[in-house]
Amino acid sequence: METRIDVSDRGEAMSGPPLQGRPGPAVDADATVGGGTPVVEADMLAEQQWRVIQERRAAGLTVSGIARELALDRKTVRSALRRTVWMPYRREAVGSRLLDAHRAWLAVRAAQVNYSAQILYQELRGERGYRGGYKVVQRAVRPLRDEAAVRALTQRRFESAPGEQAQCDWGQVSVSLRGVRTKLHVFVMTLGYSRRGFAMAFTHERLPELMAAHEAAFAHFGGRCEHLLYDRMRTVVLGSSEGRARLNPRFSAFAAHWGFGIRLCQPYRAQTKGKVESGVKYIKRNFVPGRTFADLGDFNVQLGLWQQEIADLRLHGTTHEQPILRFATEARHLVPTAGHPSFLAATLRERIVAEDWLVSIDGNRYSVPFPLIGKTVQVVRVGGEWQIRHRGQVVAEHAVLAGRAQLALKPEHGPGASARTARKRRGSPQAAPPAPGTQDVEVRDLRLYDMLSEAA
Repeated sequence: METRIDVSDRGEAMSGPPLQGRPGPAVDADATVGGGTPVVEADMLAEQQWRVIQERRAAGLTVSGIARELALDRKTVRSALRRTVWMPYRREAVGSRLLDAHRAWLAVRAAQVNYSAQILYQELRGERGYRGGYKVVQRAVRPLRDEAAVRALTQRRFESAPGEQAQCDWGQVSVSLRGVRTKLHVFVMTLGYSRRGFAMAFTHERLPELMAAHEAAFAHFGGRCEHLLYDRMRTVVLGSSEGRARLNPRFSAFAAHWGFGIRLCQPYRAQTKGKVESGVKYIKRNFVPGRTFADLGDFNVQLGLWQQEIADLRLHGTTHEQPILRFATEARHLVPTAGHPSFLAATLRERIVAEDWLVSIDGNRYSVPFPLIGKTVQVVRVGGEWQIRHRGQVVAEHAVLAGRAQLALKPEHGPGASARTARKRRGSPQAAPPAPGTQDVEVRDLRLYDMLSEAA
């Protein structure tokens, strides 16, 4: 039966008188359990010890004599003598076996936590019942990390043909709006070939903002690419089942309306859209610092000028050309979008006017003429405004409100507007009192009265 030399039995050190003029090799106790070079050195020293034991036995020394001379336990000497071929001892063998059941999980999870052995060890111990040591996990992660580093170094940059692909992403910036620190969400679309970009800020990253940003980008470029690339933002991807992404049905309808294909980054491989991420960083580092803004509109005006005067004209670090010059080539390959109806405008939404002569749209409320209470109206978005129609006629227009729970009220829509108009026509200072029993008491949002009194 083959055995191993365990140099840990007696302090893992060898001392004593010199052996044929050679000093006895000392063994570092920590070297046999570490990784990298110390392990190799420990193996070399242990092999020397094994050879010395074999030589002493061949010279006629007894087991006890060898043990006394080398300051070893006799069991260690016997174990070495039973081995005819040197094989290094590995203390991690038991721990490695404990990790075997988790290696498939480890191969997937390591990339998700940036190959942090400490995080993986904590999760293995706390969630998966692993009872091995940290060093075993560390050694198992090292080749995974090295392999990922090699992939990153050897990965060929994807270069798309003109008009083939654009990349889309959001970035968040904190800026001063009238002296108040405000978080804005900046949508960026970068054309893959020319690297020309479009950027526009919003107060949210919801689906209406995402679609409005796309349509503004198409208008800016005068066309669209064949495919658009996204990470798995929740407005585009609702989840996945059986390894396949479930797209947001409304965004899928938006893509079909405009005719572009949706492409998704692989999970945990967001670097696939590095072109647009570089664009986001460029805005944060070059446009934002040192600027102040009156409001969101002012931010977007300044951002548009910066794109025209700085971003489009810079010498790009990868292409070594100005994006606007390469765009001259790419523009000819874009699918024209001029004259194509807006998806937001083409999507009619029906609403029933409430008792307070308001309709709800995307979490905000907008007024319509008072006589339309209880009637069905159609709502469409035209640029930055909501257009409300009844029987084909436009009855109200409001600027799209940012955020939620906001109220847009026009006094001319209120119940007193028709009476005031009639008085003006008759030249009467006041209207006749209402007939008994014709007044209804209604419960309305108190902000209606505040806004009406301000407008009076």
